[in-house]
Amino acid sequence: MEHSIQTVSNFDLNRYLGTWYEIARLPMKHEPTENTDISAFYELQENEKVKVLNRSRKPSGEVDEAIGEATIVDAENAKLEVTFLPDGLKWIPFTKGDYWVLKIDNNYTTALVGEPNLKYLWILNRSQHLDQSVIDEYLAYAQSLGYELGDIIYPKHTQTSH
Repeated sequence: MEHSIQTVSNFDLNRYLGTWYEIARLPMKHEPTENTDISAFYELQENEKVKVLNRSRKPSGEVDEAIGEATIVDAENAKLEVTFLPDGLKWIPFTKGDYWVLKIDNNYTTALVGEPNLKYLWILNRSQHLDQSVIDEYLAYAQSLGYELGDIIYPKHTQTSH
């Protein structure tokens, strides 16, 4: 069921581009809970779409990488759609996920990202570690939107880079 949740207004995509580290998230079947060093890199392409490079480290030490593409749905209100399908399959309906920026600080260093079904949620930060009081503030805001946070995962960051 889709909820009407508030997104960031006056969103500046250019300031959002670059590397973000995953600080906390709700469980997702395509992201193993034991992976560490999870990051995402966003880069604007010539076609006005955003290349998304997700990286994590498996328990074996091997780097897991997924390349996706985000399409801007509503730039002003921080609403994007993301797909990780190969180019030939991106036309298939229902293969894009909503990627909405729900809260972001003025310096674009900490972000809360979710979607209108309240199933997926991430706290992202420009560095690998974030003060617990800031995490608590962002989680409290997520709860106020209706997110259930009982299964929240805090992935470890063991490397300085991938």
